[in-house]
Amino acid sequence: MADSSEHRRQQRQWLVHLTLVVLSGVFLFPLLWLVSTALKPIEETMRQPPTLIPSHIQWHNFRDAFVYGADKVGYIPFLIYGRNTLLLSVLSVSGVVVSNSIVAYAFARLRWPGRDLIFALTLATMMVPFPVLMVPIYGFWRALGWIGTFKPLWVPAWFGGAFNIFLLRQFFRTIPRELSEAARIDGCSEWGIFREIVLPLAKPALAVVALFHFMYTWKDFLGPLIYLMDQRTFTLSLGLQFYQSQHGGTQWHLLMAASAIVVAPVIVLFFFTQKQFIQGIAVTGIKG
Repeated sequence: MADSSEHRRQQRQWLVHLTLVVLSGVFLFPLLWLVSTALKPIEETMRQPPTLIPSHIQWHNFRDAFVYGADKVGYIPFLIYGRNTLLLSVLSVSGVVVSNSIVAYAFARLRWPGRDLIFALTLATMMVPFPVLMVPIYGFWRALGWIGTFKPLWVPAWFGGAFNIFLLRQFFRTIPRELSEAARIDGCSEWGIFREIVLPLAKPALAVVALFHFMYTWKDFLGPLIYLMDQRTFTLSLGLQFYQSQHGGTQWHLLMAASAIVVAPVIVLFFFTQKQFIQGIAVTGIKG
């Protein structure tokens, strides 16, 4: 009986592993197709039936993607789009980590009148879709004279966000209160407890919040499309539009090469931070 039970358990494990491998292949296929197209000659990108493996690998497609449009008037190097995107990402991530951690600490560890009601209202803001707020928010930034600048894209990050506040609050609630009480007895202020005890213990959760928002800012298209006017301030997501010609057809191999360059930093970042990311997801529960 014991051998039969162990055999069935092993069969279930193999079935689970096989299912995960198949699903991984399904999710990885678009990325593989992206890289494959980026390495193809232009004539193979529209071949019927399509082929996954290029007949002739063209590594220079990535170099050509960097200098695409250099012979045109008003050419702007691809690296400028990358610099703008990186600047926005750093400013936004810094604001998200600082503001959300402070607000989440107030909801999780401090007692004040109306705390639970205000927290519920904060969560309710996640149910309001952005298109509903797009016009009034645009009018607000226009009144401040910030249209055409980076400010509408990174300043809101310094005022908190419902999802990140919720995520950090749930983590802060798992930290034993005895640590805070011991520090308070030793004469530590509330700000000192937050800075010296809570934040160091919350590094995994802060890493998750930072990574989520970095990916959001890095690939954001709608925000830059609405607020940025000068091509020299465009981000990578907007810069990819220039690979889609309106007259001579889209240079699909260069578009895919540029897209691979845009995606690569996010993949590399996740590769180096996956331990902290998985740890943060694992320890950040949904306790009440």
